[in-house]
Amino acid sequence: MFAYAVRRLALIPLTLFGIMLTNFAIVQLAPGGPVELMISRLKGSAVEATARISGGTGESAARPRQATQEGPSAYRGAEGLDPAFIKELKKQFGFDKPPTERFALMMGNYLRFDFGKSFYRDVPVVKLIIEKMPVSMSLGLWSTLIIYLVSIPLGIAKATRDGSRFDIATSWAVIIGYAVPGFLFAIMLVVIFAGGRYLDWFPLRGLTSPNWDQLGFWAKIDDYFWHLALPVTALVIGGFASLTMLTKNSFLEEINKQYVITARAKGLGERRVLYGHVFRNAMLLVIASFPSALVGILFTGALLIEIIFSLDGIGLLGFEAVVNRDYPVMFGTLYMFSLLGLVLNLISDLTYHFVDPRIDFGKREV
Repeated sequence: MFAYAVRRLALIPLTLFGIMLTNFAIVQLAPGGPVELMISRLKGSAVEATARISGGTGESAARPRQATQEGPSAYRGAEGLDPAFIKELKKQFGFDKPPTERFALMMGNYLRFDFGKSFYRDVPVVKLIIEKMPVSMSLGLWSTLIIYLVSIPLGIAKATRDGSRFDIATSWAVIIGYAVPGFLFAIMLVVIFAGGRYLDWFPLRGLTSPNWDQLGFWAKIDDYFWHLALPVTALVIGGFASLTMLTKNSFLEEINKQYVITARAKGLGERRVLYGHVFRNAMLLVIASFPSALVGILFTGALLIEIIFSLDGIGLLGFEAVVNRDYPVMFGTLYMFSLLGLVLNLISDLTYHFVDPRIDFGKREV
């Protein structure tokens, strides 16, 4: 198993390189960019600028494209701007170099975990991530913990009562939780409990109150969970369904196996059979999937929740970076979280072995 872990660790740099190269190539092919965005903010689009001057005639509407192609700048909307300023702008954003050189420089810096500064905030990317991390960590850790605490007992209860009224009734809740996106539950919670229309019990903005620093220790804890109550509830409702059914199906599969029938034939009690024999085998998939589930909730599932509840976390940071073409933030967060995901996937595989030593990936034929 040690050799398998070493091989997987050796593959992480190659996989990470492939992820970064693919995304870098896609971004180069995508229209727009930080230079064009900055020019449009300074000057406005070329068509609008020409329309204001000439009254929007058909002849002048074609002029910006011709001027853009023939002039020193290849960017739309650059007419009327000093070519030296355009060159300086390209140099400032690093676009005075060819894409291959930019990618090589970026990867060289990323190997040292130097992600540079945000184009528009003039703040180091690492500092931005550290500032936003508490929100995403809070949402991810608490929602994952509650999902596991709810889904595992519920899945076991459904498996032991398969086909009963309890199983049918809870299946409706599971189906609704699986079918309805979490952000719709979030909107409903806002309308009902956060002053949207009916009750005004919970806050709608931020992770803490403005006077949080002035509160006592227990008051701070109370305020923290008061702000987390609705967003975590929305994530839990939208995420418990899959884990519940996974737990139920895992237990049903194990309950019908021969070793369970043998244990019952020996006179062991149902509780002893369930938790002494079935539980360890049935929970293998559930426990081993914890690292990947945590990554999914932390970094991919909370964007809309953060927007709805005005939580300034990693999801919102990434979304704003894409909209603003803030490449250092885009690629810096992609690099960090891809690396984290690859490491946690390895931990997930190793967890299988620790939960059940009979599973040894190192003995597989490659």
